[in-house]
Amino acid sequence: AGHDQLPAPQNVTLLSKDFDMILTWAPGEGSPPNVTYTVRYESQERMNKWIKVPQCKNIQRTSCNLTCVLPNFFVKVRARVKAVSGQLQSPWVESQFKEYHLDVELAPPVLNVDVKENLLHVSASFPLPTCVESFSWMYDLNLWEAGSEDKKEYKGIFRKKTVTINTTALRGNYCLSARSSFQIIGFKHSKFSQPVCVLLNHKG
Repeated sequence: AGHDQLPAPQNVTLLSKDFDMILTWAPGEGSPPNVTYTVRYESQERMNKWIKVPQCKNIQRTSCNLTCVLPNFFVKVRARVKAVSGQLQSPWVESQFKEYHLDVELAPPVLNVDVKENLLHVSASFPLPTCVESFSWMYDLNLWEAGSEDKKEYKGIFRKKTVTINTTALRGNYCLSARSSFQIIGFKHSKFSQPVCVLLNHKG
């Protein structure tokens, strides 16, 4: 039934972005407009057992977020996708293997900065999927006077912790920036966030 097949999806890739593990692909060349896609995954714990992904069955989009479907974040998985249109199907196309905790790419946190008299309260919020909230995510915080290269570093702060900085001795425009980090394996971190600058002890 070779001539009854749909073109197979192309560029099938399991990638990580902003704490998520996502399967992406492109439509096969010459695909009909009404084609849908179905995704399955297998884990190295149970090879040759392809598991259905209910929210990625007969979908029109060309990506599937697998983060919270993964049975184990410390085991390599791969995924596969096929195109379906009416009675026609394409062959399955498989991605490479990836492991969440080794391959996850972090996003910078969003800083919340609260100036109170002589104190600065800084906390970081992370764009995390709920299923990985319990991991030991941390962040590093830098504080510096605008225009200066001299940064004060606060390292390895647990995600839910607020950092309180005494600003009595600081005067002028100060900037803060943070990056997410993951302490499980060696050390992995995101880029630093866009700086947030505040005017301290301004006598105006």
